[in-house]
Amino acid sequence: MQLELRRPIAFFDLETTGINTVKDKIIEIAILRVDVDGSEKWYEQRINPEIPIPAQASEIHGIYDNDVKDCPNFRSEANKIKQFLDGCDIGGFNSNRFDLPLLMQEFANAEIEFIIDKRHLVDVQRIFHKMEQRNLTAALRFYCQEDLPDAHSAKADTQATYDVFKAQLKKYSDAIPSKMAEIHEFCNDNGFYDLSGRMIKDKNGDIRFNFGKHKGTLVLEVLKKEPQYYGWMMKSDFPIDTKNKLSALRLKSLNTK
Repeated sequence: MQLELRRPIAFFDLETTGINTVKDKIIEIAILRVDVDGSEKWYEQRINPEIPIPAQASEIHGIYDNDVKDCPNFRSEANKIKQFLDGCDIGGFNSNRFDLPLLMQEFANAEIEFIIDKRHLVDVQRIFHKMEQRNLTAALRFYCQEDLPDAHSAKADTQATYDVFKAQLKKYSDAIPSKMAEIHEFCNDNGFYDLSGRMIKDKNGDIRFNFGKHKGTLVLEVLKKEPQYYGWMMKSDFPIDTKNKLSALRLKSLNTK
């Protein structure tokens, strides 16, 4: 099946200091921008996280403090990255739960607005797990009959993600649509309101908390009865996307009074 693009899509992957999308930092980013005519452009950069890279993280991706000590920090690259992603839908492997929230946090730390609300999001892992239930290395082997010798290199993982996505479109042509808006819906039918799933939409379209003491309770109901809960969330280590969407709900509730 030929992918129908109305605007570019950018597949990307991050190597990081850890798995906390609020506190950890990017140390390598690779982006493959696929334009509507099928042409491809790359952005690839190692980043100085300005904090020590934990040994357990370096053991996974093979990037150590000395490898990035002379590299630019994220703030100095942020505008270039944003411009490369300008007008693009976003794709990745586990990107909705990890890479995209962490990237958004880095943009926020650099005081640069990066909005995803109008973009279509394609999480190739979501397609894979709905269809086959495995990881990226196994996905590449299953769909493309290829091994991934440079796993945990951002560029290799990004290329593998795009290759797997194209193979998925071909293999599941009767199940996966070709239009980006429909693929977005296919990848995001878990009801999550924010990327990390701290809030979800119920069957009526109302937003409810999906964690903690208020799990299952309407967000607007909690904000009304316990306004200090909003302050607690905004001060705590929740992803920037969760905070932004919570703030938008709160503002909407105040404007409708």
